[in-house]
Amino acid sequence: MRVTKKIKAEMIERLESVYHDTKSALEFSNPFELLVAVILSAQCTDVRVNITTRRLFKKADTPAKILNMGIVKLEEEIHDCGLFHNKAKNIFNTCEKLCNEYKGQVPKNYEDLLSLPGVGRKTANVVSSIAFNRPAIAVDTHVFRVSNRLKLAEGTTPAEVEKGLQKAIPKEKWSKAHHWLIWHGRKICKARHPLCQQCPLNDLCPSASLVN
Repeated sequence: MRVTKKIKAEMIERLESVYHDTKSALEFSNPFELLVAVILSAQCTDVRVNITTRRLFKKADTPAKILNMGIVKLEEEIHDCGLFHNKAKNIFNTCEKLCNEYKGQVPKNYEDLLSLPGVGRKTANVVSSIAFNRPAIAVDTHVFRVSNRLKLAEGTTPAEVEKGLQKAIPKEKWSKAHHWLIWHGRKICKARHPLCQQCPLNDLCPSASLVN
């Protein structure tokens, strides 16, 4: 099945219709809390991240407070998020850089975001999109899987899929479409047992007959 531009446009229209009111499941109140939450979300559910950040931010909700807490205590606070040694190191080093170079504030510039320890394209795109209202498509495991299955954007790396999605989706919808694809991956197009019979894109999906 060849997925044409017209079919891709129909896919986006249907995803928007179903998931138009969705947003990030992460809890945060400012760009710094969002940044920390996204770093913690690697290989961890948003539900678990929210449990961890509720506890952490009651004690330390700024870069300076986390530095005062110390890395050992930080590890204790985030240990239930998985990969906590590496995450604590990245968060702590990021806090140092924020305090030393950005007056304790999360930078709005995309390249500056990428310069922070532990911040890759996905994290930078999430922060740029949600915190600073800039068009961006963050490719996490759900977006990567759904995009490839639908052939909305094919690629073997997140960067390749990101470029494909940027071509397939109007720029003004990039940030919202990021959430549509995530929620579709969570609710319907699951990794192991996709619910194809319930999928609103079933008749358009070239993979529907292959994953069942």
